[in-house]
Amino acid sequence: MATPLRLGSALALVTGAGSGIGRAVSVRLAREGAAVAACDLDGAAARETVRLLGGPGSEKGAPRGAHAAFQADVSEAGAARRLLEQVQACFSRPPSVVVSCAGITRDEFLLHMSEDDWDKVIAVNLKGIFLITQAAAQALVSSGCHGSIINISSIVGKVGNLGQTNYSASKAGVIGLTHTVARELGRHGIRCNSVLPGFIATPMTQKVPQKVLDKVTGMIPMGHLGNPEDVADVVAFLASDDSGYITGASVEVTGGLFM
Repeated sequence: MATPLRLGSALALVTGAGSGIGRAVSVRLAREGAAVAACDLDGAAARETVRLLGGPGSEKGAPRGAHAAFQADVSEAGAARRLLEQVQACFSRPPSVVVSCAGITRDEFLLHMSEDDWDKVIAVNLKGIFLITQAAAQALVSSGCHGSIINISSIVGKVGNLGQTNYSASKAGVIGLTHTVARELGRHGIRCNSVLPGFIATPMTQKVPQKVLDKVTGMIPMGHLGNPEDVADVVAFLASDDSGYITGASVEVTGGLFM
């Protein structure tokens, strides 16, 4: 007997869907039955993700094959609003699952970090999540729909990391934002949770020197870096009714690092 699809009636908006965790999340949510609106700053990468999701008759695609790609800069308020408008126009409803994966790094030690590198990281990683969360929440509330908002933070938002003053601050902000959104939107039937990945094998961690990765790996109790699919598994749970009484939570996916 086939396992029921947990997200068979869901429309999921995923930002940062063009690679890494965002792409893995898109694939997993589609496999769970969701229609996926895959958004990335790189429109071609978002379209490639949608191609991977399959279409009608695809074993791993959404039953209706209803997936679409979008391009947007989440750090720009007008772009965030237009994205939600475009998604609603395309699917004739607001997304009931919203996963903010878009993020960047501009690493440098505090003594040498430029104001521009600080501003860029905060703009995408924190302001971008605020803008997408706000626009999605407004659409859900105005339509009277329930939903699940999932924000990708990072374990370094809790513990910090050398050379990542800007990134750590942005991810700590995401945790605080998520807690407050959960308090405000619970009465509307909208849940909001964050996921805190540790060191995951993505294009972002490929920029880290191998000797640093080897040192970090030695600190992980499970003995290896995580995969994007490890994070996607948790996102799928938080998107589904299986987590229906969970909101305001911060779920660590770290292999035990910094526990």
